[in-house]
Amino acid sequence: MRDGVNTPDAFHAFLLAMTGLAGVVFVALFFVDAGYGQYLDRVWGKAIDNRLGWVLMELPVVIVFALYWGLSPRRFAPTPLAFFALFNLHYLQRTFVFPLLIRGRDAMPVSIILFGMIFNTANAYMQGVWIFWLAPEDRYTAAWLATPQFLGGLAIFLAGFAINLHSDHVIRTLRAPGDTGFHIPRGGLFEYVTAANYFGELVEWIGWAVMTLSWSGLVFALWTFANLGPRAHRHRAWYRETFGDAYPATRRRMIPFVY
Repeated sequence: MRDGVNTPDAFHAFLLAMTGLAGVVFVALFFVDAGYGQYLDRVWGKAIDNRLGWVLMELPVVIVFALYWGLSPRRFAPTPLAFFALFNLHYLQRTFVFPLLIRGRDAMPVSIILFGMIFNTANAYMQGVWIFWLAPEDRYTAAWLATPQFLGGLAIFLAGFAINLHSDHVIRTLRAPGDTGFHIPRGGLFEYVTAANYFGELVEWIGWAVMTLSWSGLVFALWTFANLGPRAHRHRAWYRETFGDAYPATRRRMIPFVY
């Protein structure tokens, strides 16, 4: 596994490239709307059912991360196994449960799905190669599970996961059966930010970065903000354009009291 792109030098070069690309994506998304949901646009090309789209988009990260884990001699070591379980706590829910709970019959462009698949494959490589292959063998020992960084990061990760699940529930239940209109989310962290679901996801991966104390984890957290921060900005603008004074002006975009 240390041949070719899995050598330490190639891996670090990849992380550096991903860090730079995150900056490009962050800037670009202030000018280009993600082409699904209320922003669905024919310019993104052919679209398919968004339930299937979510499964296809997220599936690569589940498969590739599992392959790196399954082929690793560290796969049953306590700390790598804990990381495997926590990573999949998010992605199994996002890949197989979340799509089943979606209401309505929205569409998702195939091009958006492909972009998501590419990033998810890259992210599975970043996390899986580091944790299961390239991290020093004396780094993620069983003792790591009792360290402040793991316990603190775990608490942050689980808090973000809970925020994300609750926020998805709020959004999903905004419409009564047969209703096709848009409504202002209420309750939970939606009282403070427009995109509470995005905030929950950001908190999750900050927790992951703390748990792993890794550059790969930090790059993932940066990518999460680079991808979701501009979209939260657009969401807030859309709500204010759509609902006017009825939309609470005190709500921030994504991070309570900050952004």
